[in-house]
Amino acid sequence: MSEHQYLERVKAYLQSLQDSICRELEAVDGDGQFREDAWTREQGGGGRSRVLRHGAVIEQGGVNYSHVFGEAMPASATAHRPELAGRSFNACGVSLVIHPHNPYVPTAHANVRFFIAEKEGEPPVWWFGGGFDLTPFYPFVEDVTHWHRTARAACAPFGDGYYDDYKAWCDRYFFLPHRNETRGVGGLFFDDLNTNPAGELDFEHAFALMQSIGDHFTQAYIPIVEQRKDLPFGEREREFQLYRRGRYVEFNLVYDRGTLFGLQTGGRTESILMSMPPLARWEYMYSPEEGSQEARLQQFLTPTDWLKHGK
Repeated sequence: MSEHQYLERVKAYLQSLQDSICRELEAVDGDGQFREDAWTREQGGGGRSRVLRHGAVIEQGGVNYSHVFGEAMPASATAHRPELAGRSFNACGVSLVIHPHNPYVPTAHANVRFFIAEKEGEPPVWWFGGGFDLTPFYPFVEDVTHWHRTARAACAPFGDGYYDDYKAWCDRYFFLPHRNETRGVGGLFFDDLNTNPAGELDFEHAFALMQSIGDHFTQAYIPIVEQRKDLPFGEREREFQLYRRGRYVEFNLVYDRGTLFGLQTGGRTESILMSMPPLARWEYMYSPEEGSQEARLQQFLTPTDWLKHGK
């Protein structure tokens, strides 16, 4: 099977994943519906952006599918793999971010993607990447352990070590050095996946692992939403949620490779920046009251073995 036959299989899966995630999120919201905007990219490719705004549970969320291609890999994609600079590329993926109304419901992010990099006279290079992570404002240990148990279940059929490796990678990647804290409580992050545990190039293994991670997102997230969406909250909790959303913005605009890739490849700006929360705030020298629920969050913003912690 050729790399471009691989691409067609992955695209079909990603579009079905977008459909299923949107259906499940609409069901748990109970009121809002995703609006779809189809778009094309002048340099090659396009996508389907779906955004839900002002739902009963989801303040704003997007679930986007894209397939873009071009003559040269952007700098964000070659920064850690400079040997791929100058190759043409195909990239497809589903990326989503959900910002709920209720501060007790965490923000969630997921992404799964497939790249092919080609150069005349050399064999194509392909790989998968992605993952999912959780950003609570008022965290519950039982929610965090459920999230990580589901992440482990997504990886378990494919070999020992995937969950531990991808969990540690997520903790490293979703980290704000200037704040010395993780963005949230982590999950999974992986990139450059194209082999099986024996180190052999193996499309079927890598594709199946990527699919499992994509399929487990709603299993990880929706039970948490159902458990927390009706908890009462007031202005204090809302103001803290907006303050912490500011950290989410800082990461996405300063460090996130996906944001940089989209902008550097001339992607659709509205679709790239749908990951931003609809409202956020910054407060100079803010410090939560000692012993408060708000101060407790900081205990969660450091790499932790949540499966052991939750026993």
